[in-house]
Amino acid sequence: MTSRTPLDPTELSAYFALIEVSSLLRHAVEQQLRDAGDLSYVQFQLLARLGDAPGGSHRMTDLADGVVYSRSGLTYQAGLLEQAGLVTRASSPADERSVTVTITDAGRARLTAVFPGHIELLRSLLFAPLSEGDVAALDGVLARVRDHMRAAPPRSAGRRRKDAPSA
Repeated sequence: MTSRTPLDPTELSAYFALIEVSSLLRHAVEQQLRDAGDLSYVQFQLLARLGDAPGGSHRMTDLADGVVYSRSGLTYQAGLLEQAGLVTRASSPADERSVTVTITDAGRARLTAVFPGHIELLRSLLFAPLSEGDVAALDGVLARVRDHMRAAPPRSAGRRRKDAPSA
């Protein structure tokens, strides 16, 4: 249902605060990742997801959906990580059309190098002004919004133009 009424002042304030906090945090995180590990934000997300995955592997499409990034952009980033020796790419054993990305020992070592500074940055910028109850409330609110937004498949999961039925 689409509403044509404007946002009320509290909704507008919450929206702008979320956008500003997100931008400030992302800028600081990107700088820390570059300084500590020569990684972009997306590269860090890919390595972190792979590091947490069983066997250290994911299909490229699943990674694109998880980090909300285009398939082509993810392919480029995975290529850079592969050139650096941080991941390997191969055809999926379950589906030859799919590509599987796997973190290497060097990729795990890079994560180990960046995590301490990353955690400290999150604690100092995001969590320091919050109580434990605030953090729990923030987690609950953001989880509900994320789940609501994820109810529709991410763009990377949609049909490709060439796969779309012709008219």
